[in-house]
Amino acid sequence: MRFGPHPVAQAEGAILAHSVTIAGGRLRKGRVLCAEDVAALRAAGHDSLTLARLDPGDVHEDDAAIALARALVPAPDAAGLTLKPVGTGRVNIVAAGPGLVRLEAARINAVNNVDPAITVATLPDLMRVDPGAMVATVKIITYGVAQPALHSACLAGAGSMKILPPVLRHASLIQTRVDARADGAKGHSVTAARLDRLAVTLDPPCIVPHQIAPLAEALRAASGELILILTGSATSDAFDTAPQALRQAGGSVAHFGMPVDPGNLLFLGQLGARRVIGLPGCAKSPALNGADWVLERVICGLEVTPADIMAMGVGGLLKEIPTRPRPRRQGEEGAADAGGD
Repeated sequence: MRFGPHPVAQAEGAILAHSVTIAGGRLRKGRVLCAEDVAALRAAGHDSLTLARLDPGDVHEDDAAIALARALVPAPDAAGLTLKPVGTGRVNIVAAGPGLVRLEAARINAVNNVDPAITVATLPDLMRVDPGAMVATVKIITYGVAQPALHSACLAGAGSMKILPPVLRHASLIQTRVDARADGAKGHSVTAARLDRLAVTLDPPCIVPHQIAPLAEALRAASGELILILTGSATSDAFDTAPQALRQAGGSVAHFGMPVDPGNLLFLGQLGARRVIGLPGCAKSPALNGADWVLERVICGLEVTPADIMAMGVGGLLKEIPTRPRPRRQGEEGAADAGGD
């Protein structure tokens, strides 16, 4: 592609690089100039313009963007994505339904290293999205790119993004109470809202004393494909009340604790074929916490292992919940002057 100033007399068929004023209006940048445009420009007193002219074998920005988007998502319906061309060398890639973004980061990085004019920007891998959320945007920065570069980018990024939809549709939440007056309403409503974002329905409230035997009985009676436990007293050990109740119910505990804050006191287990997640106390707040990351992955069919959980530490320092009983910085020397969330 050739780019630079040219006489208006030579502008027909070239791409206008900057918007200009003519009698009765403006010609917008990116416009392919026709003979009538050239006449209007001359009549308005323009002698020279900054133009882009594609060389043989170059691909116009709009055509290049849609070609790359189709390579990234060759079967949009199957991938849970929709392609939305918007002009000016841009195609937005949008979620068709709820789920988790699944990206092959190395392949997208390879696309962005082919040519500086060819770019793909995405949400983070495994981020939860709602229907209509923009997952990625393809942007061709220049007015055209060389066909070999575009071809290389399409090969590098082929099939590198999709949405993982929910595969579970029904969950049970069992809450325990230490205070007989506790009704569990807040924990149930906040959990129901979390699950609703992924089209998962929640059983009616179930609250039992914070003791091993009644909790084990409630676990055995739970009907959900996914079982959640939210205790009235925080789980502070792998052999605390809730993990022990899961074992007594015939299940197993795979992992306790996670390097995400808020969310440290999560545990993960199994009861028959069903996953069991012991939610940390911060799950009573709608704010993002570590349990969200585990919950969303399980709902969307990903196998979550102890190694997966322990790899969440980088980026795992999340915004602190205002109602936290003991804030992170409480007791820190000089904390009164240190600011905070």
